[in-house]
Amino acid sequence: MPTVSYQGEEIECEKGAVLRDVLNEAGLSVYNGRSAQFNCRGMGSCGTCAVKVDGEVSEPELKEKARLWFPPHHPSHDVRLACQTRVEGDVEVTKGRGLFGQHV
Repeated sequence: MPTVSYQGEEIECEKGAVLRDVLNEAGLSVYNGRSAQFNCRGMGSCGTCAVKVDGEVSEPELKEKARLWFPPHHPSHDVRLACQTRVEGDVEVTKGRGLFGQHV
C-alpha cells in the first residue's frame, strides 16, 4: 500500500486513490484560508487544492493541465491539483502559501 506523507502525518491508501480524498478521509485539508469553504469539491475547476507532490502519481490529464494554465497558476509552478491526482506509490505532499497554495 502506498503511503502519503503530509504535514507530519503518514497515511496509507489504496493504489489509484485520489489524493484529495485520501487527505480528507484522514482529516487533513489541502486548502488555505477561505478556500476550505469555497472550492469546487473535487471537480478540478477552481485550482485551490494545488500542492507540490514528490513521488509516484498519475500523469496530469487534460482537465488538470488546462486549469493549471490559468492564474494564479502556471505550468512552471510545478504543482498538481490534489483532486485530480491519483496516488500510485509513496508520495510526499507540500501545500504552499497563498489562497491557491501556489507559492511552494
